[in-house]
Amino acid sequence: MQMATVIYNDRINTWRQMKQLDEVLDKNPTAQAVADMAELRIRNNQAFAELQSFNDTGKFLCKHPILFGRSEIAQLIKLLRTDPAEFLRQHKNVLDNIKRYRSYLKRSDRKDKRTADRKNLERHQERERLFKMVLEQHNK
Repeated sequence: MQMATVIYNDRINTWRQMKQLDEVLDKNPTAQAVADMAELRIRNNQAFAELQSFNDTGKFLCKHPILFGRSEIAQLIKLLRTDPAEFLRQHKNVLDNIKRYRSYLKRSDRKDKRTADRKNLERHQERERLFKMVLEQHNK
């Protein structure tokens, strides 16, 4: 919730800067002022999209400059660059978890835990997709 407040404050601050810049553009437009206005507008739209996503899903998109480094894919890219062995170990763990939860769904003694097992399987499959995306980007 604190991060939402930070993003909201950034949105307000960029709006204020845009308002001041708008007055400058009305009087004396320059190429730099137009570029600054465009950058502020993009940042403001990113903040709005982050807040809307958080409101709708409870998760951030992590595309805003404040949040970008916090995204899971950014962390995986960094891990692959700094410690490839750890990256591969985590990838193997995700693959093992997928196998485990698939087998759990087939077992009759876990019928009462099917919903939780399905959610865990989906969560690990989504993380596996992130690992694949990072590896595809790395191999290009």
